[in-house]
Amino acid sequence: MEIFNTNKTYDFMGKKIPFLMVSAILIIASIVLLTTRGLNYGIDFVGGTIVQVKYDKDAPIEKIREVLHNTKYANSVVTEFGTKDEITIRFTGSSSDLTHDISDEMNKILVPTGNFEIRKIDMVGAKVGAELKEKGITALVIAMFAMLAYITFRFEYRFAIASVIGLVHDVIISLGFISLFKIDVNLDMVAAILTLIGYTINDTIIVNDRIRESLQKTKETNLDKLINESISRMLSRTILTSSTTQFVVITMLLFGGEIIYAFTFTLFVGIIVGTYSSIFVVSPFIKFLGFKIDDYRSKEIKKELERKEKEKLRAMYEQGRV
Repeated sequence: MEIFNTNKTYDFMGKKIPFLMVSAILIIASIVLLTTRGLNYGIDFVGGTIVQVKYDKDAPIEKIREVLHNTKYANSVVTEFGTKDEITIRFTGSSSDLTHDISDEMNKILVPTGNFEIRKIDMVGAKVGAELKEKGITALVIAMFAMLAYITFRFEYRFAIASVIGLVHDVIISLGFISLFKIDVNLDMVAAILTLIGYTINDTIIVNDRIRESLQKTKETNLDKLINESISRMLSRTILTSSTTQFVVITMLLFGGEIIYAFTFTLFVGIIVGTYSSIFVVSPFIKFLGFKIDDYRSKEIKKELERKEKEKLRAMYEQGRV
């Protein structure tokens, strides 16, 4: 199945400046959001307690806040949880610093608010939350360096640097949308970003592989034209892969419930941004970083000659001539 005509070459490199300007605007806006508004860290990272409560009708949020105001939970944050009859109450403090059972206390405090049941209580200590945050950031950094090393080994260091620039581009913009929509940042979010890194780098590697294949099979010396032809041949495959993945993500986003909302929202935004960057961001940076076709082909010829020389020496050794 083809969405775009594979015999037609689209001028992606000719439009690189407008697309990179769009990326620059999105990155600047994301950084401003992250600086001013910040991220809404969940209890996984800052510690605290979340009490999930379900009512038999619409939850009286204002009444709940009023009741909690006269207790030691006065600073609690009360929000809807997916539906109007279900809420979460979030506050600092865990079982280590509370003298009574939280479930019993909440059952007594919320009596005036109607018929309800406490479905779940999650507690994370502040120290554990800090450790989880540190490990989450470490996992992201290690993933970036691992990708850099792999692509350098498989392709060429300029491809690797351009690909990592694309990954940083995707992560920053995704975090900007997370900040904009005030999505809770928790361990699920870290898992989503790591999944996103794997997904987008796979897309980028396929495009890079097509560029390398064109370098080896054609005599084209114009880098812009070669990149345009390579991406044009892969465009239908890239769009189809992203679209089919998004169908699943959108289904999870709409029907998966509040539990996995942060995870699916991050994937939804990330796949769009990642597909965009693999086409319009990574390839221009390969050129900006000084990649030259003639130098690359010369190195490949030298590597091939060295390989043949090694094979010749090995054959002579096996025949007892060395």
